[in-house]
Amino acid sequence: MKKEINLYVDDLRDCPEGYVVARNIDEAIDYLENYKVKILSLDHDLGEDADGQLLPTGYDLVKLFCERGYHADRIYIHTDNGAGRENMYHTLKGAQRRGFIAPDIEIYHYSITVNRYSGD
Repeated sequence: MKKEINLYVDDLRDCPEGYVVARNIDEAIDYLENYKVKILSLDHDLGEDADGQLLPTGYDLVKLFCERGYHADRIYIHTDNGAGRENMYHTLKGAQRRGFIAPDIEIYHYSITVNRYSGD
């Protein structure tokens, strides 16, 4: 049986108590594949590389989540990016309606945690 975790995907914010943090898509995928995720909390913008190119976003993760049929009991979207939030939410809900992800996943377009930046 896989260990249960709450997963917080964000490149900058402090990881809330009771969560493990994934700072990029690769880390998030590793957790989704190797743990039972109870709560998945998503940011949209996940930073840039050394050349200033945008790294894959939370929306890219949502598309992979749907394509690969990953599971989380509940998904919250904590991003401050309004357009990104809408894209992520509607992609998840649409995939759920079409049967690409489980119908029992609860999907919320808002945050369950307080967004904090300590700079660490």
